[in-house]
Amino acid sequence: MKILKVINYIESLLNRGRFVFRKITPTQKVKLLIESLHPIKTQFDLIRLGSTGDGGYLIPDDINEIKACFSPGVHLISSFELDCLNIGMKVFMADKSVEKPNLEIPTTEYNFIQKFIGCTNNSEFITMDAWVKSSDIDKNSDLLLQMDIEGSEYNSIINMSDELLNRFRIIVIEFHSLQDLWQPRFFDFASVAFNKILQSHTCVHIHPNNEDGIDKRLGIEIPRTAEFTFLRNDRIKSKSKAKQFPHLLDNDNSTKDHVFLPLNWYDKK
Repeated sequence: MKILKVINYIESLLNRGRFVFRKITPTQKVKLLIESLHPIKTQFDLIRLGSTGDGGYLIPDDINEIKACFSPGVHLISSFELDCLNIGMKVFMADKSVEKPNLEIPTTEYNFIQKFIGCTNNSEFITMDAWVKSSDIDKNSDLLLQMDIEGSEYNSIINMSDELLNRFRIIVIEFHSLQDLWQPRFFDFASVAFNKILQSHTCVHIHPNNEDGIDKRLGIEIPRTAEFTFLRNDRIKSKSKAKQFPHLLDNDNSTKDHVFLPLNWYDKK
């Protein structure tokens, strides 16, 4: 009778949707993807562009002759873009959610379109390829990409042509919802985006956003949100393991508790 009661109780929970059985991504697949993203140290030191907090990013000091910075995702802070402008780059920004960037300089000094970056071209969205093409920047020039578009980065990267991706000498992207790598469908989707970048670029820095903290399960720690910096492979002349995390130039994104890059995201040996 007790066994029957247990069975009936479990059935009642199932009928009410209280139990959900989900497959998870195999641990080894998650580990291998993380290992492919282990940052390396190149011949270039890292420098910081932008504010000391949120809105500032570390990039390799290989910025000479980069003609333009493309920065989808404007929000309230544009200090990175301002530094790029002061260095001598042309600056292009896009964001449907704001009327204009928070820059106290004449609008003639930068370019802004009120659209989201996505997979289509219409009144609200524009693809990366269409956006860059509309800028009329010399197609043989090197570019810099700084992207923070709240989760749309994956499909935007997947949708980008290889030709355009290879024009970006430096790529800085804040990747969101990384804890969802445990969900097979998201893992497959996200790994396509990461692997596409890794065909032509190498990760040189990762900084977890302390606003969202760290997900811990099955012996693996994953920052829920993290800023990744990539350098195009043809620019790299020397390689060694990047072992210093946080970097001396890293700073928290918010006033929440400090978050450090977990050891499984780099090789300290």
